[in-house]
Amino acid sequence: MSTAALASPATTDEAAILAVLGNLSQAHLTKSVELFTAQFATGAPIFNLAPPLIHHGVNAAEKQAWFDSWSTPVIIEPRDFKVSVAGDLAFCHGYLRMAGTKKGPEGAVSFWMRETLCLERQGTNWKIVHEHTSVPFYMDATLRPAFDLHP
Repeated sequence: MSTAALASPATTDEAAILAVLGNLSQAHLTKSVELFTAQFATGAPIFNLAPPLIHHGVNAAEKQAWFDSWSTPVIIEPRDFKVSVAGDLAFCHGYLRMAGTKKGPEGAVSFWMRETLCLERQGTNWKIVHEHTSVPFYMDATLRPAFDLHP
């Protein structure tokens, strides 16, 4: 008997959802727009770091242009993700570290951000139906992003 057969449905679902995170990391590492896009439901509301305030689904050309702005692979390291599953819906949150080297004046980049995902089981796969990514900022006169924080 396989270990998958022994796992409870929540454990199996949690593993499948964490695999979605793994696929997002792999998509960044290999700069694969196809793998990245495959993790999202069509039209999913995305609140990420780039303007505008909301994206409706993944724009493949925009994502490819962003990948092309890096001279190295983009490392996305998930950490401390908590997963909750209720039927065909799931919610997870944790931290992501993004690191690599940009082609422009930014050069080397390495910082932590917060990530919240809502997923829905679609057939036998989990798809992201909402993403919210944020970086805290210093609420002083500078309003600068708090890229120096670590979990």
